[in-house]
Amino acid sequence: MANEEVIDQGSSAIELDRSAVEKAMSIYDELGRKGFSERYPTFASPREFWVRPSRQRKYPAYPSKAIAAIARGVTSINGGWSQPLSAGALLHNTGYLIVDEQGQLHPVPLDQYAHLISGANWIRAYALTNYIGPARERGDATVSITSGTLHKELGLKQNLPNVCQVLRGKIFLEYASVPPPEQQGPDNGSTTRFTFNLTSKVSKMLQPTQTATNLILYGPPGTGKTYRTALEAVQLCLGADEMGQLLEAGGRQRLMETYRRLVAEKRIEFVTFHQSYSYEEFVEGLRPTTEPSDSSQDDDESDGLVPATGGFRLATKDGIFKRICERAHLDTGSDTDKMHLDRQRPIFKMALGQKRVEEDRIAEGLDNGLIHLGWGGKIDWSDSRFDSGPEVRKEWEAQNYPIGSGREANVEMLFAFRSQMRVGDYVVLSDGRDYVRAFGRVTGEYYFDESADYHPHRRKVEWIWINPEGALRAKFYPNYFRRQTIYRLNTTLVNWDALEELVLGDKAISPAATAKPYVLVIDEINRANISKVFGELITLLETDKRLGCVNEIKVTLPYSNQEFGVPPNLHIIGTMNTADRSIALLDTALRRRFEFQELMPDPKVLKTVDGIDLATVLNTINERIEYLFDREHQIGHAYFIGCDSREQVDNVMRHKVIPLLAEYSYEDWSKVAAILGDANQGERGRKPGFLDRRKLVAPPGLDADGDERVRYAWSVQDNFDYSGLLKP
Repeated sequence: MANEEVIDQGSSAIELDRSAVEKAMSIYDELGRKGFSERYPTFASPREFWVRPSRQRKYPAYPSKAIAAIARGVTSINGGWSQPLSAGALLHNTGYLIVDEQGQLHPVPLDQYAHLISGANWIRAYALTNYIGPARERGDATVSITSGTLHKELGLKQNLPNVCQVLRGKIFLEYASVPPPEQQGPDNGSTTRFTFNLTSKVSKMLQPTQTATNLILYGPPGTGKTYRTALEAVQLCLGADEMGQLLEAGGRQRLMETYRRLVAEKRIEFVTFHQSYSYEEFVEGLRPTTEPSDSSQDDDESDGLVPATGGFRLATKDGIFKRICERAHLDTGSDTDKMHLDRQRPIFKMALGQKRVEEDRIAEGLDNGLIHLGWGGKIDWSDSRFDSGPEVRKEWEAQNYPIGSGREANVEMLFAFRSQMRVGDYVVLSDGRDYVRAFGRVTGEYYFDESADYHPHRRKVEWIWINPEGALRAKFYPNYFRRQTIYRLNTTLVNWDALEELVLGDKAISPAATAKPYVLVIDEINRANISKVFGELITLLETDKRLGCVNEIKVTLPYSNQEFGVPPNLHIIGTMNTADRSIALLDTALRRRFEFQELMPDPKVLKTVDGIDLATVLNTINERIEYLFDREHQIGHAYFIGCDSREQVDNVMRHKVIPLLAEYSYEDWSKVAAILGDANQGERGRKPGFLDRRKLVAPPGLDADGDERVRYAWSVQDNFDYSGLLKP
């Protein structure tokens, strides 16, 4: 191993995705060893091969077969490292260390198996997986690697010069996407320290990930999950090049202003899950309404003249997920060659003449860009008062035209053509009940052509698509075309994707490569019944199953009967409070489809206020919480980050921290006292810091029962003493 070129094998070894490995370890942490074996009974605890985590976790080692299998998405896998797809080999090639159950390093049989990475490749993979990757997840601006420490962790012998050469080498810098490091200490020594700047512009702010199709940020309360979601969402919408000034120190306000602007532009949507949240709210459902239907009482089409009744009907209502998916799917970005139909516009079915009998009338409309109507008599309906249906009927009667007691076809057809149809609406030219001959957009208002030999009622149309041979209606509309000359189609039945493919051809987007990113933020994602909320759409969240991807999947929604898919430019960011145990663990099916990033308390961002070292206070509280409960119930730095005075610190302790500790302890105030350092007050003259206790006297008649347990009444003091949190 004289130099990097000698030890660099140019390996093409098979490796795992690090985020998938970390996700599998998080499942193991959450379930525990017993719960994990119950959930995955096919993976017994290994006799020999375990894997060491890349960052501090609950256990020193994890079962290699189970972790590798879950990361790969398979149900069985070979252990060890004898084959390229064996668990040990995959994890080793990803930069993880194979150890025994106690975390002691296994010797790697590099001389036996050529598919195991070694030399420079091994050093690079280990440094990226165990140093660069975790630091980026934490949002650190820099990360330091000491050559001697890495050399020892890998179990190398007399290879310090090679370790240093690899860490500052061009191949590793490109591999880890970092600029050249700042070097401290002697060259090629055990104390040589390389500090990598993970972002050239971040000061003390979090660094967003580069891509996040499905991401969940999880951690205890107060660790900055809400702000981090804003950072990630803006980063995804703007891209790294536009984030520079927003990531500079002091750029928080600009970042939040940008976030609010993107929300107003509907590029970002925000929703909070709760226990009663449902599929009908998230995707689509039926809602009662008293508004007139877009569909008529016969055959689901509208004439616009039927007033609303005193009752109500059920209408399909899109939820927030379906709405943002639609916006993301329709976005063409900067691709001017791509087009979309306006899906909010109505579509009118129109007949210009009888098939094979009045072809000259049909040809006139197609050749001259117009539609014409024979219903409505020889009356000029241009006056604005005929915008109203009753006025049309009144004029028809005034002109001595016959009218029945019920619906009059001339009035209905003329009103639909004259008033219901607006400039910008679409027209589909029918060819019988099963075929469509042309599709266009209305470009002109109604006019009366007195000189016309037939059909004097006319409008201008821009024909987008014409096919003399016709195309099947069933491609985009399930109902037969009615014989009625003009009526409005039920747009909830229109398959817009199929219609665009028919009439736009290559100009239709599926989807555009330049489409702008959209982000859906789901706060408290673990508080809802995930299976109930996502329903059949849970599979569609996977990257390869989105629209336009290799394994694209569409489903038919149950209420609207529309085909639906998730566009690739929609990102989902969820937050999860690990201290919330009011609901079951997150659905495993969703867990497999999301990347998880943990956000833990960061005392380093806190300062000293009026002699109170807030970092020490927070560290002390969290160490005691972790001892009594677990690490998921710690208190985040966000509680104290805005404190500038002793009064503000006291208010945070009194109104936020102490009530939260009482909740964690289920009102066992002796545990709250232990966390705050007040459990031993009175001993050796020790004074209370936050809580005052008073010994309770047994009620008369109970003092002779032999129960010698001492009981106390607890109260929060008016003035706080922080010395119990500033000293061990």
